[in-house]
Amino acid sequence: MLTSRVGVDIGGTFTDIVLEHSGGLNSCKVLTDYANPSRAILFGIEKVAREANVPISSIEQVIHGTTLVTNALIERRGARMAFITTEGFRDVIEMRSENRFDQYDLNLELPAPLVSREHRFTANERLGPNGQVLLPLEFSEAAIIAEQIVSAGYEAVAVGFLHAYANPTHEKIMAEALRVSAPNLPVSLSSAISPQMRELQRFNSVVVNAYVQPMVAQYIDQLMKSLQHFGIDAPVFMMHSGGGLISVETAIEQPIRLLESGPAGGAIFAAEFARTHSQNRALSFDMGGTTAKICLIENYNPKSAGTFEIARTYRFKKGSGIAVSTPVVEMVEIGAGGGSIASLDSLGRVQVGPRSASSEPGPACYGKGGLEPTVTDANLCLGRIDPNNFAGGTIQLDVKNATRALELQLQGLSAEDAAFAVTEMVDENMANAARVHAVENGRDIEDYTMIAFGGGAPLHACRECEKLGIKTVVIPPGAGVGSAIGFLRAPFSFEATRGLFQRLIDFDAAAVNLALAAMKQEAEAFVRLGARGAKVSSRLVAFMRYSGQGWEIPVEVKFRTYTDADSTTFLAEFEKAYRQLFGRIIDGLEVEITNWSLTVAAAQKKASSIKRNLEGYKIKFSEKCDFFDAALRKKVSAALVERSSIQPNVRLDGPAMIIEDETATIVTSGFTAIGQDDGSLLLLRKENAQ
Repeated sequence: MLTSRVGVDIGGTFTDIVLEHSGGLNSCKVLTDYANPSRAILFGIEKVAREANVPISSIEQVIHGTTLVTNALIERRGARMAFITTEGFRDVIEMRSENRFDQYDLNLELPAPLVSREHRFTANERLGPNGQVLLPLEFSEAAIIAEQIVSAGYEAVAVGFLHAYANPTHEKIMAEALRVSAPNLPVSLSSAISPQMRELQRFNSVVVNAYVQPMVAQYIDQLMKSLQHFGIDAPVFMMHSGGGLISVETAIEQPIRLLESGPAGGAIFAAEFARTHSQNRALSFDMGGTTAKICLIENYNPKSAGTFEIARTYRFKKGSGIAVSTPVVEMVEIGAGGGSIASLDSLGRVQVGPRSASSEPGPACYGKGGLEPTVTDANLCLGRIDPNNFAGGTIQLDVKNATRALELQLQGLSAEDAAFAVTEMVDENMANAARVHAVENGRDIEDYTMIAFGGGAPLHACRECEKLGIKTVVIPPGAGVGSAIGFLRAPFSFEATRGLFQRLIDFDAAAVNLALAAMKQEAEAFVRLGARGAKVSSRLVAFMRYSGQGWEIPVEVKFRTYTDADSTTFLAEFEKAYRQLFGRIIDGLEVEITNWSLTVAAAQKKASSIKRNLEGYKIKFSEKCDFFDAALRKKVSAALVERSSIQPNVRLDGPAMIIEDETATIVTSGFTAIGQDDGSLLLLRKENAQ
């Protein structure tokens, strides 16, 4: 067992560092360094190692999540690349689908393709939907295209042929021709990156992968060199979007899997505490400096998806981005973080986000040149943040700057009224996002337990629950750096996907078993790179639909050898999942399987369950503070308590502020906090507390 490991999460505002060692956990938050992200990482590692009295050289593993890929796509800072596709399909990535996310907007702005038309090349080849060769690709023609690519000086190439998910032969011919002409040129194949039906998502996926591949390779190489120069000669692993760990070699080969690496770590963190508290239905609420992420946890696992949208032109508006098919933890993400900027729109209404002050210049109260008011400024003015204890006291907050920014930007309102309007707006935005996410998944979240973490979520959790009707909140230990801790709890895993279209009436078990065997071999090979000798588990999902539908639902089934008679098993599982999602099934329609997903994960030691303390005994805390209670719409006198004082079974009735280095928990007047045996805070509505 490793004795010393580091988790590193680079966010839009803060870089979180967690050191796990024989004596426990040490953590810190440092402002993200956009010019040189490694500098903030090394500074944070040095700080936590010094506090833990652990030599830098004793660190045996570094696990890292980064926003590098997402930011590169949003800012269009990728490689100069070419895209090679089938003759006649050159414009698929620009034509997109027929769906309009806002059908009444005549000036709809769609994201420009990452590869403009003059950099898209076509090959005279054609495959059928079952992989049959209709028009063979000659190596001589592939070589001509390769020479054109090399002479133009491209930095990366993406190859996506029609129906290559069913037969990768032509893409491999093209790759070989490129390898002969330019052995060191990065080449991404859609049959390897996203071997699934639907050309738009598959082509987008391989283009995205190629676009960021050189940058990710350079970043990882520089990071590893920086760590080694710093005295950390330890293996580095990356958190991937599906909620597991992969090797740096896999990350360089398939960087598209890093799209949501940070938020995925948070979902893993929340899932562990859902299991510890025996809550098989939980709502993960992760609010950081730039965004808020909400995810459903069911049966102690975050919900997952096979598709994702990036670089939206209408930020956080579904349908306005580039659709890719890659395994991700399914969550809703909105521009609601501590650094989200508040303003008045043309009608004089208060708006919050999605623009963020980030770490540079940061909120006005940071005193680093920021002039626009943010959620952090509003919380500070409402007394919900201790200006002397922010980020463990490393950042001194200026109340006057925050007040001035609110009054100047939101003219006509007092600082307190403006601050209340800002926090109430951001709270309603987050609550509405949670409602929509629940409805889209056919869930009623009133009986769910909220697990709140990130620098901002513990401040807002009680108010969110008041809006959503949720009665129970868990604030885990280390909540302020939850995603980084989640990295240390994540298993080595890999999700393999395949497109294999079948109608259940024509179910071909032999073809399914052959595809599943290949998927298992592929996934296990990647997992073994990081977890040699570990036992593995498998999770198989079939994406199914009624014939005629344009979308599928995920249906989890057992991984085993199937027979043709198992078509009835798949039908029963599909109808069960469909009924749970929509409340009914449709009689008389045939059912189809389009794609398959197999996740192989190394076995992890599961967190043991605890018995919840629901009563506790009260201790009188003498230190006081005042903060604005939104439900009561007034300032209240509250207990001011160090989190370390809330030992197991200690009970603290709201209003109260519980402070720690990386965050603060606001216990509103309607809630009670009770210390738990695992170090968590259990917040209960007073009418539900015993």
